[in-house]
This record gives sequence, structure tokens and C-alpha cells, in this order.
Amino acid sequence: MAPLRPIRPLGEASVDLIVKSAQVPVWVPWPLPAGWVVTGFAEAGDERSGALGAVVALSGPAPLGGVGEMAIVAEDPGIGLGARLAGFDGPDPGDGFDDGPVDSKIRHDGHEIALWSVDAGKQRAVYAGEANSCWMWMVFKPADAGVLMCDLKTVIDLRDHRNGVARQLPFGAPSPFLASALRPAD
Repeated sequence: MAPLRPIRPLGEASVDLIVKSAQVPVWVPWPLPAGWVVTGFAEAGDERSGALGAVVALSGPAPLGGVGEMAIVAEDPGIGLGARLAGFDGPDPGDGFDDGPVDSKIRHDGHEIALWSVDAGKQRAVYAGEANSCWMWMVFKPADAGVLMCDLKTVIDLRDHRNGVARQLPFGAPSPFLASALRPAD
């Protein structure tokens, strides 16, 4: 199991560090939804392995009112960052999550990424799928913020945009959702 690293402070220096360390995509919806900002970065891995799991947290106006939060995760199988943010006990979405028809699709580099809705209860909306041989999770809080999936069209991997988009990211206050979901167990 890869160790969870402390949540990185917001800013361009953190973007540089996570994209240099990441062995998995560092996903960001692009363009960002109107009024949304980046609110945190987290990763799992060590100095030898690099980041085997990466999370980008965002927040902004929820489509049905109020403030919504979104965390986009890319991780190798067995890491468990996405599951932890979704509130699951295991490291993945569970058997049969992709048995039915696709619930949503998002594009990356000309390819569609299929995502299935995963039942995470009433507190969160969760979508999971596979992209670039990694798990991809999109976790929304509160659950009704998941309506935003209808508006999201594309994601980019920040590792491919170190000097372009990465320099244009707007930052907001640190994500309380990311901080509480990834807090070390007592």
C-alpha cells in the first residue's frame, strides 16, 4: 500500500511538484466549470515510487445551488484514494460496478472515458472508470453537485500541460472535503 502524503499547499509550486512526481494522470476538467477553482492536491506514494495516486480537488457553485466540491482521482489499482474519498472501505469501486450501461463519458485527448455511477449513499455522487491503465474517480460533495457531470466535457492531464494550463489554474481556499476525507485515522 502506498503511503498517503500530506495535502499540498495551493499554488504553482505544488502543481510543479505533483506533476513531476506523478506516475498516473493528474486530471483537471478543462475548461474549468464557470466559477470553479482548484482547492487542493493530494497524492499517495513515496520518493522511490513517485505518486501512484493523485487527487485534484475543486470547488465552485453547485448546479442546483450552494457550493459544491469535486475530487478527481487517478490511481493504480489497490491504492484506495478514490475509495476513501467516496467513503468506501475497500480500495476500489467493488465487483460489478460496471455491469450496466455507461452513466457518463468524458473526453481526454480525443478518446472517451466511460464512467459508471457508484452508489456512495446520500452524501456523495461518485463516478468511476478506467483511463490510461489507472482507476479514474470523480467524487462530488454534496451528492447533488454530481449533476455537474452533465456539463463536464473534457479532462486534461496536467503532466502534459506543465507550462500552459498549469499556469492558468485559479486557486481558492483549501478544500475542507479533501482535508476531512484524507485525515489520518486516529
